[in-house]
Amino acid sequence: MENVSVTVKILEREYRLSIAANEESYLRNAAAYIDAQARLFKKQFANRDNQDLLAMVAISQVTELVKIQDSIKFKDTNLIEKLKEIDSLLEHNLHPTRNSL
Repeated sequence: MENVSVTVKILEREYRLSIAANEESYLRNAAAYIDAQARLFKKQFANRDNQDLLAMVAISQVTELVKIQDSIKFKDTNLIEKLKEIDSLLEHNLHPTRNSL
């Protein structure tokens, strides 16, 4: 995969990155989101420096990511249990003679 050089701006600071070409739109969207969130925090907490603002964005987003990961784990566990139940029912109904021995 071909790499491209991309420059994004967050809180008036430019960051130059080399990324896979197919990741560019994701990076630009992420940078725009981070910039917007940091600016919202800047309005709420006027006396914070940019490093504090970016840390607040990171904490906020990682908290959401952890919540989503926990939800996925819970759903995966439930799905596995349901699939085991279905497998058991199929085994019992498709091979009744094996189960009666």
